[in-house]
Formats: sequence, structure tokens, C-alpha cells
Amino acid sequence: MAHNKTEVRKILDAVKAAGRLSLTAPEGKKVCDAYAIPVPKEGVATSAAEAASLAAGMGFPVVLKIVSPEILHKTEAGGVLVGVKSKDEAERGFATIMANAKNYDAKANLLGVQVQQMLSGGQEVIVGAVTDPSFGKLVAFGLGGVLVEVMKDITFRLAPATRDDALSMLDGIAAAEMLKGVRGAEPVDRDALATLIGNVSQLVADFPEISELDLNPVFATAKDAIAADVRIVVDWSPAPARFRPKHDDIVRDMNRIMKPDAVAVIGASSETGKIGNSVMKNLINGGYQGKIYPINPSADEIMGLKAYKSVKDVPKDIDVAVFAIPAKFVAQALIEVGEKKIPGAVLIPSGFAETGNVEGQKELQEIGHKYGVRLMGPNIYGFYYTWKNLCATFCTAYDVKGHAALSSQSGGIGMAIIGFSRSAKMGVSAIVGLGNKSDIDEDDLLTFFEQDDNTSIIAQHCEDLKDGRAFAEVAKRVSKKKPVVVLKAGRTSMGARAASSHTGALAGNDKIYDDVLRQSGVIRAKALRDLLEYARAIPVLPTPKGENVVIITGAGGSGVLLSDACVDNDLKLMAMPADLDAAFRKFIPPFGAAGNPVDITGGEPPKTYQNTIRLGLEDPRIHSLILGYWHTIVTPPMVFAKLVAEVVAEFKAKGIEKPIVASLAGDVEVEEAAEYLFAHGIPAYPYSTEMPVMVLGAKYQWARGAGLIR
Repeated sequence: MAHNKTEVRKILDAVKAAGRLSLTAPEGKKVCDAYAIPVPKEGVATSAAEAASLAAGMGFPVVLKIVSPEILHKTEAGGVLVGVKSKDEAERGFATIMANAKNYDAKANLLGVQVQQMLSGGQEVIVGAVTDPSFGKLVAFGLGGVLVEVMKDITFRLAPATRDDALSMLDGIAAAEMLKGVRGAEPVDRDALATLIGNVSQLVADFPEISELDLNPVFATAKDAIAADVRIVVDWSPAPARFRPKHDDIVRDMNRIMKPDAVAVIGASSETGKIGNSVMKNLINGGYQGKIYPINPSADEIMGLKAYKSVKDVPKDIDVAVFAIPAKFVAQALIEVGEKKIPGAVLIPSGFAETGNVEGQKELQEIGHKYGVRLMGPNIYGFYYTWKNLCATFCTAYDVKGHAALSSQSGGIGMAIIGFSRSAKMGVSAIVGLGNKSDIDEDDLLTFFEQDDNTSIIAQHCEDLKDGRAFAEVAKRVSKKKPVVVLKAGRTSMGARAASSHTGALAGNDKIYDDVLRQSGVIRAKALRDLLEYARAIPVLPTPKGENVVIITGAGGSGVLLSDACVDNDLKLMAMPADLDAAFRKFIPPFGAAGNPVDITGGEPPKTYQNTIRLGLEDPRIHSLILGYWHTIVTPPMVFAKLVAEVVAEFKAKGIEKPIVASLAGDVEVEEAAEYLFAHGIPAYPYSTEMPVMVLGAKYQWARGAGLIR
């Protein structure tokens, strides 16, 4: 159905002309009518007699509500009466409401009383919209009524929401089963609710000045969904959109920054202990084969290389300049970088917004924007791109090439990434520090890594997203091709803003992040170790071809914990067909347990593991395997590890690959066995039943979002 934008524009213009920041209920009804958002029959009475007449015309019972631009929360003002059953009650109710409103706010402009058809029955839900500082317009859905702010059972999507987004919201709340009908109640009309959600989301997307919208309650029944109350708040000075370069420009500049043929080090030094010296050492000792230009006005030569007083004195082109000078000198040097037409500046120095020097950082942004220089930082450790042997950082060198790209907003987290990668022998394509994110941020990196042939997974730590909407849009595209993992810090801070609507009050910061990241196909890590393990394991696992997961374990206790972890990570334990159950029973002792998990018991020789794993790989109905190993003398850890690797290699040679993860319970020897398995393409974890299932669940989450599971 076409939306009447002209009618909405006329209403909003009138509200703005009147100097108001909210719409009256009758104005809200007209806006809803223009966007096919169902609302009850209603009219506005300016006298008790007119209230009685309107009520009789639409049929009792009715609801009476005060109409006043100044009274947004009508219930608090005693401005609502429900269940009015006669003309006499309507007349008395009119007088009561007007008196209550005057007592509540003597200066309020009372326009009358809204007489509204009373709705009953069905499930009360809330549909609304808010404006988030990072993500912009969001549509919300959850349980309605008086408990909404207590239960906080609500879910968000970027607006405008697609039909699929709207339908997913109905299943995205904890009380989703209530909508399907419980204790004999009829299920709600999902199509009607999804249409209402879609229309609300389109309305706020079309009119940015609508900052908050609240339909609460919406009565959802088996045949329709009607909003009983409408509340609309406006903001005539919305924040300007953040500048975003064009996609092709981002790719061009990021390729030169991340894979440079020539690097300038501003503040290069021969003095050990200085950042400029550490950067030079890392570039030279790291094996970087491009040109290195030391910039230092007081030196002629640094570490055997000719030094220049300014980047403008360098006769050749430069792709990126690494800054290793005090904050007070950065702006002038950045102007010279701009005049030299260098596309990127890596700003290591601290002393900007993180210390309160917001104006100093803003100056750098203005210089960068003026000259077209992309800024990484300030307040960062620099970055690594291993496939160029590039260590543009003062931190320890890292040279193990691989296909995981990691970034962090924090220098400490960056060092943890380096340490873990080295300890776990995880090859990386890049490690990038983003710091204050004055310019280059997570979506710039996503855009680069999307087209980088050396990167197969992107894992990012962030404390905030400067432009959450831009990130979500890029992530939605990139995650179809490569897994994107995000660790969002500040997960437990609600960050709720003062708001004029129920929806606004419910817009807890982390809930929005959680829902929008999921909508964008992003895998969210809850802890740093999770982020690192996902980066390490997800690329190792083959993409599953279906949902059926089977657990094969040598310990019943492990099997129970692994089963619990499957539920926690949205994995489907296969219901074992009778023929497959019988086939497994051929290989396990009578006191073992087939079904799923398949418990082969602890005293079995290597052959039992081998036969059951082989069967799991052979049968096309099984799509993934979880192995629960128990350390025994009969099958020692390395014997187990080698036989698993041999069976997997045998089937891979036949063209059969399935995701397999392993949990190893035992003495310290299981550590070596887990490392061996990981090296042979089987993510394995000693002393943990949770981690192997988590990484398998993350692989499934990505594969589903990318549409790769049939």
C-alpha cells in the first residue's frame, strides 16, 4: 500500500510551526492512517455532551484520553479513563479528565478529550521506533502493557526493516511462544504484525525528524493488529550524518595504506627507546621490501637510510606516513603529508580526545578532510600487514602469515592479540590499532578486508561504533562472503537515555548492538578469548552442509555437558534414525549408549573411536561431529589425536569434509594432542566442553547468515 507522505509532511509542518516537540493523539492517528498503521475509531470532544455523542456513535465501551500538546504521559496526569460504558459515564469522564489535567499542569493547553473505541482481547505488544546516536533509526518490537519496562523483552532492527527482518522480530523476544498461542489462546496474525512493524519502520526512515514513536499497547489477535495508543516525539535539529567516502575511494586508499610500496616515518630516530626508533627497526628487521623514508629535521641518515627534513622533500611518491612525534607537532606535519598527496597517516601519538583534547583531534580531522588524507588513530600502536612483511608499529614484530585479520580499539587488547597469535601459532593477515577512530574505523577495515585475497575472516574489538549504521550496512554485505566477528566492550552498561517514550526508555545500548549485529550477519563474541578462538578456529572448519550434529564421546559426563553446550549455541543434535543407531551399536560395547550422544565408554581401544568417527563421516545425514575424548591408558591422547587426523585426511582425499571439533579431558598430555589436532584442521580444546561447541556454533551462525546451509 502506498504511503501518504504529503499528509504526514503537512502534519509535521504544523507541529513545527506551533513550536511543539510532540504530536497530539489525534495528529498521531492521522499519521498512522497515512502509513496504513491500524488504529481504533476515535474523535475529539470539546464538551461533555459531544463526548457522550461520539461514544454512542462508535459503540460502548470506549476509552477517554486527554488531548494536550504539553501532556505526553496521559496516565500520569489522570488523563485516561478505560471501559466507559454509557453516555452518563462519558459526560462525567470528560469533566473528570479535564479537571485532572488542569491540576497536573495548570498551564497546559487542553484541546479536548479523545474518545476512542476500546479494544480488548488478543496479546498486548509494543511496536515503536527510536533514534540511536550510532545506528540512527531503529524499529522495536516486544511485549506490551504495563510490564514492558520491567521485563524489557524487546528486540530492535535497523529501519527501514525488510519483511524478513520484521518476521524475525516476532521470534526474537523471549516470550515468542506467547504469540503462537498458549493455554488454548489463538495465535496472533503474524502477517498483520509484520506489516505494522514494516510500516512503522518506513515512516521513521522517511521522516528523520520523528525521533521516537510508541504504539503501546498494540492488540494483536488472530485476525489483525491494532494500535490502541500512539505517541510521537519529534526533533527539529537531528544530528548531521557522518561523512563517508565512496566505496571505491575507500578501497583505493586503504589498499595503499595497508599494502604500501613506500612508507615515511615522521619522527624516525636512531636513539634506542624512542617510538620512532622502534618503528624503524620493525620495518627494517621485519623484512619490509618497500621504500622506507625516515623523516627527521635534525638528521641526515637514520639506520643506514637517507633522512629528510619533511615528507615534501622526498622525491618519490609515498603511500603512508607513520607519525612518531609528540601530539603538538602532528597538525603541521599532517598538513605537509596532505600537500605531498600521501593517502594515509598512521597517528601513533596520544594526547588527543582520550585526554580531553577534543579540539586538537578535530583539527586533525579537518586537515585530513581538506587534503583527502585518511587518518588511522590517533593514540594507536600502528598496524601489521604480514603479507607485505610490514610492521608499521612500535610493538613487538609479528611475521606469521595467515588469513585472520584482527583489529582493536585498545592498545592493550592489540598486544593480547599479538601474544595469543604467537602462542597459538595462528597466522594473521593483519593486526590493526584504531584508537580514537578520528577517521578510519571498523567499516573501512571491513571494506578493505572484503576484497583482500589474503584475508578469510575478520575479527574486531571495539568500544563503540562511530557510525553503527555504516558498519551494519558494510558488515551485512561482507559477512555473506567472509565471517565477521565482533567483541563489543561495555556489554553490561545499559547506556539508556532519558526518553519520552516506553520504546526510548527500553533502548538499552547493548541490546541494540546485539540485535543489529545479528541482523548484519555478525558473530558476536562475549569475551576476548572467544574472539581470538573464533578467529583461529572458524577458518579451519569446513562449512557444514546441514544442521545435523552428532556427539561421539568416551565419557558420559562429557556427553551431557557437550549436549548442554549445543543447546546454548543453537546447534541441532540429530535425532538418530533406527538404522544409523544400529550401525553405531555394532562398534560400541553393550553397556555403551547409542542415540545422540553416542557414548562408546572410556575403556575402548583406538579402533572404536576410528570406526565410529568413520561412520559419522560416511553417513551423509550427519553434517558435523563433536568428539568428547577421555584420557585412558587404552587410548592415550596422542594415539587418539593421530587416528582422528588420519581418518579426517582419508575422507578429505575422497572429497568428504565435515566440521569436526574435539573436547579433550585428561592429564596435561591432552594439551599436546589438542595442538596436534588443531594443526591438522580439527579445532580441539583441552579441559573444555564449552569452547569447541562455541566455535562450531559460530561457524554455523555464519553459514546460516551467508545462506550456505541448504
